[in-house]
Amino acid sequence: MRAGRRLHGATVLEIGCGDGRLTFLLARTAARVVAIDPDADAIRLARRRARDEELANVRFRIAPAQRPGVGRDRFDTAIFSWSL
Repeated sequence: MRAGRRLHGATVLEIGCGDGRLTFLLARTAARVVAIDPDADAIRLARRRARDEELANVRFRIAPAQRPGVGRDRFDTAIFSWSL
């Protein structure tokens, strides 16, 4: 995956992560992924899977795209996919 090489070691903000279908792919190469979605049930599923897979580089937050709640965190890239 060519994009995976570009994300190697990157910090990524994923907007509209849902249940993490893309997040877990990103986590394979990124140094850190912060994934947000307003759907609490989807975030709950994603957090459970991250715990089961013992992923330490992923954080899920319940938040809308308009107010991601990431404070002063900085990211190398932001991804907004499958969200409309």
